[in-house]
Amino acid sequence: MSDHPSESLPIPISGADPSAEERFLRIDEVARRTNLTKRTLRYYEELGLLEPAQRSEGNYRLYSERDIRTLTHIKAMRDLLGLELKEIREMVAAELERDAIREQWQSESNPEWRMKALDEVEHAVQRELEMLEARLTGLQEMRQSLQERMEKYQRLRRELRAQLRAQRATRHAEPQEAAAEA
Repeated sequence: MSDHPSESLPIPISGADPSAEERFLRIDEVARRTNLTKRTLRYYEELGLLEPAQRSEGNYRLYSERDIRTLTHIKAMRDLLGLELKEIREMVAAELERDAIREQWQSESNPEWRMKALDEVEHAVQRELEMLEARLTGLQEMRQSLQERMEKYQRLRRELRAQLRAQRATRHAEPQEAAAEA
């Protein structure tokens, strides 16, 4: 539970319909929940990765659960996949496009429109898959290169150990040969 209960209660938004009660969180709570800094949240908003935050009557930034899901997705793309902000922006735009089509799908029953909508979302997902495939290919190549290095180092280590054993055996044999000659 939040240290500040009012941060997760319905908060009136200036210019919003007062009867529409959605839970909005202030930037402090969002920063805690996403493990991002407030500065990063504002920066993502400036870059267009996150839709502009709604504002309270006191002009505080307010974020919805959808915003938190978007931020969590952005963080995963950045941290887990190592995507650049440009790539993240493309993927977020594709997700927003899919969300808009999903919402319209509910009210639109025209099969021609639905076919076009499916084509659009399928194309967007294909672009995302291609981007991820390229990233995965690069990671697999890097992994293969590192595995080859490890194998080389292990082979060199085995060779060096064999040389050391041979040197020790030679050193150990020399005093015995000298004693036998004397």
